[in-house]
Amino acid sequence: MSFNSELFIAELPLLLTALTAIAVMLSIAWQRNHKQVFIITAIGLNSALFSLLLTNSASVLPVTQLLVVDSYASFYTALILIGTLATVTLARAWLKKFPDNREEFYLLLTLASTGAIVMAQAHHLASVFIGVELMSLPLFGLVGYAFKQRRSLEAAVKYMVLSASATAFLLFGIALIYAQVGSLDIATIGTQLSSLPQVESAHLTLLIIGLGMMVIGFGFKLSLVPFHLWTPDVYQGAPAPVTTYLATVSKVAVFAVLLRLFYTIPATDSFFYKLLGGVAFISIITGNLLALLQGNLKRLLGFSSTAHFGYLLVALIACRLGTLSLEAVALYLVMYLLTSIGSFGVVSLMSSPYQERDADELPAYRGLFWRRPILTSAMTVMFLSLAGIPMTLGFIGKFYILAVGIKFHFWWLTGAVVFGSAVGLYYYLRVISILYLRTPGMPSRDATNDWALTAGGLMVLLSAVLVVLLGIYPQPLIDLLPLAQLVAH
Repeated sequence: MSFNSELFIAELPLLLTALTAIAVMLSIAWQRNHKQVFIITAIGLNSALFSLLLTNSASVLPVTQLLVVDSYASFYTALILIGTLATVTLARAWLKKFPDNREEFYLLLTLASTGAIVMAQAHHLASVFIGVELMSLPLFGLVGYAFKQRRSLEAAVKYMVLSASATAFLLFGIALIYAQVGSLDIATIGTQLSSLPQVESAHLTLLIIGLGMMVIGFGFKLSLVPFHLWTPDVYQGAPAPVTTYLATVSKVAVFAVLLRLFYTIPATDSFFYKLLGGVAFISIITGNLLALLQGNLKRLLGFSSTAHFGYLLVALIACRLGTLSLEAVALYLVMYLLTSIGSFGVVSLMSSPYQERDADELPAYRGLFWRRPILTSAMTVMFLSLAGIPMTLGFIGKFYILAVGIKFHFWWLTGAVVFGSAVGLYYYLRVISILYLRTPGMPSRDATNDWALTAGGLMVLLSAVLVVLLGIYPQPLIDLLPLAQLVAH
């Protein structure tokens, strides 16, 4: 194929993100300067984000057999870059007093984001694997970046070992599918499986097993039950900015490729989808019930993420039944991105600059309102949105998920969403109540006095404002949802 100017412009976000990683690497080799590396990273990622405006959202451009640039890829690339920029701004303040090398943090972050963008554009199982590994390997280093802390090093080892196991499942599933279909192209696999009556039962069984093993690999990345047990430990041990990245960018990228896979490959077997519905059901129930028991804010949000991606599975199961499910996924992921940036952003601001252990225990937030009223208001908005309270974006997101469940008669899953939301309301309000309790004496941890003037503080405030404004008037976001539609290639 010829690489013309149209393809070059379409691939600008990926190319600029990769070039940013190279520029950061060369800058570190030439001279260690934290401020300089931060500026290079911020300029590169912002350039990649704004280059999306140059792409033609109406066209579908295949870039070799591995990648495809369409409006769907552009929409999720934008979410990935926004989440990465949020992590960069939070990391700068956290790294100010970090006693070891700081510049490599930005290199690992840009490399991971390059892999995430590859996943958003992937239209071939080889590129899916490349994207997963390019995103995962830098995350091992990021999770254990504060390696002198026992919890951070332990979290990195756990994440590395379990991620390797998930990769093995993913690869074996890809191998089984290739053995039966003879191709790794997702569209070709979908075409082959569309003629199911002509497929022998033995071959169909191996195809379903292969697809199931791939789902196990993705289920680990999304913290779905029963592959969720790594989440609270890794969230707690990782530095606060890295936890923000894990909760947002890595999960958005994985869900984007999983949704494209399930949309392109037709419903292979009703039993498989019932099994996927069972995973959604137990993820919603288990995630919410385990979050009830947590006294650590990071662990609580980790188990909460298990429940939220259980909600998203409801729309994933119905992805081929109508456009409403695709819109529900896109809107819910925007909501989850903004609220996770805001909630983990507050934890990062409370933990910045580096003070060894992060401020993640709930007692550190007791009476925060009386010391930092604006910061507390932002955190309150985030937790109300996660709980699905009206006049927040979280309410609109859960409304869409419930609409999908009712429209396609997923009654038992709809009941699980309602039950999970009721349980979630309790533990989210419990955290909010702690913020407003008066506490005697001086707090052990607190945000800096100038937090609202920092880039991270402004980003948290902007996230809170968007969550409220889009909750009251969601039409601008709803108008963007058609960009997240998938079409057959």
